[in-house]
Amino acid sequence: MPVVVLRMKQGASTDQKRRIVREFTDTLVGTLGVSPELITILIEDLPLENIGKAGKLRCDQ
Repeated sequence: MPVVVLRMKQGASTDQKRRIVREFTDTLVGTLGVSPELITILIEDLPLENIGKAGKLRCDQ
């Protein structure tokens, strides 16, 4: 049962998330040969104040 956790900044549209889920699922089905029903994709939207990079919060860059 593959589980993919995708953490990204907030802002992606629902249509973009649908495409992400569809394409990740298609890739795993093709690569692993598993049924799509066994694949779970979790998308975590993070506000920029919860993401740090190069010693700074992304909201401060």
